[in-house]
Amino acid sequence: MTFIPFDLEYTQSVWEQEVDINLTESGVHPISLEQLLAGNEQLASKLMRTELNYPHVNGIPELRDNIAALYDGAVSDNVLVTVGAAEANNLIMNTMLEPGDRVVTQTPTYKQVWGLALNYGHDVRSFRLQSESGWALDSDELNAAVDASTKLIALVNPNNPTGYILTEPEMDAIVAAADRVGAWILADEVYRGAERVQEAETPSFWGRYDKVLAVGSMSKAYGLPGLRIGWVVAPTNCIDDIWRRHEYTTITATVLSNILAAYALSPDVRPRLLQRSRDYIRNGFPVLQSWMDSQSDLFSYTPSMASAVSFIRYHLDINSTELMERLIREASVFVGAGDSFGMDRHLRIAFGQERSVLEDAFSRIQRVLESLQ
Repeated sequence: MTFIPFDLEYTQSVWEQEVDINLTESGVHPISLEQLLAGNEQLASKLMRTELNYPHVNGIPELRDNIAALYDGAVSDNVLVTVGAAEANNLIMNTMLEPGDRVVTQTPTYKQVWGLALNYGHDVRSFRLQSESGWALDSDELNAAVDASTKLIALVNPNNPTGYILTEPEMDAIVAAADRVGAWILADEVYRGAERVQEAETPSFWGRYDKVLAVGSMSKAYGLPGLRIGWVVAPTNCIDDIWRRHEYTTITATVLSNILAAYALSPDVRPRLLQRSRDYIRNGFPVLQSWMDSQSDLFSYTPSMASAVSFIRYHLDINSTELMERLIREASVFVGAGDSFGMDRHLRIAFGQERSVLEDAFSRIQRVLESLQ
């Protein structure tokens, strides 16, 4: 079988450290350790004395308790801590499926699960979020794609790359489709808490259906990608099965990451981190919006509801990967190619940065675009 590389992550691995400005990172500007621990000398002292040993392989109890508190009705035994959401998704695909099973994924989407499914020999079908309808769910396509052979429906909500938040009726439609055939729902919810247009957090699929695998991460809504902490929330018997695969892969996340993530998700600290992320998102988007609106003949887009990225259609006769590469070479600015999300003539542009960084980036991009017009 021909291996399918993870296109988006491959290009990020190649270029993100080589450019002046990286606008592919879908989280906000990361917080520093000093800022995270501000005013907590006791924890800073504890960290300095911490032995660099293995922590609990499934995550330290305090961290699992704090994660469980984010999901109605969940307890710590429903939680497995992983090395980022990437490991969580990989472990789920290894655990819950057998070769030949059908996996149904949304499009456009972050294509990790799509690639894993193909590489593991699964039958992959898709359903659209409709660009012409503000990225609303195409429920007819969903129901046509889901049949008796479907074992898992995978989605990202809030969505990556569009920032769309599913409505309650759309979530109900996905649950109904899964329930009709007894399929699992893999709900990648790493952007919960990173809402731009509302104060309420995006509701989880957890608790809506008894076959939900909810995935979260410290990377996106919390500005802590370097901790490499993610998690799965699932029925306890599934957690045990996924845990067994975890022991074959990374064994455990680091002890320091466990301690810092537990602190970040504590009731006193978590609201501060979410507000920081929302401030970046809400201050950054108008800069992007103003730039795009000043040349409306070149771009069309639906404003993102959540996350620090926007998925933008451009009206130029050039492939998105080629355009991405020209921006790297000629402007030293890195944006995401629509090809990486299954939709050419689109760019995913991140705006979770300081205004001065964004203005510099858009000025550089503008010069390249003008040379193409």
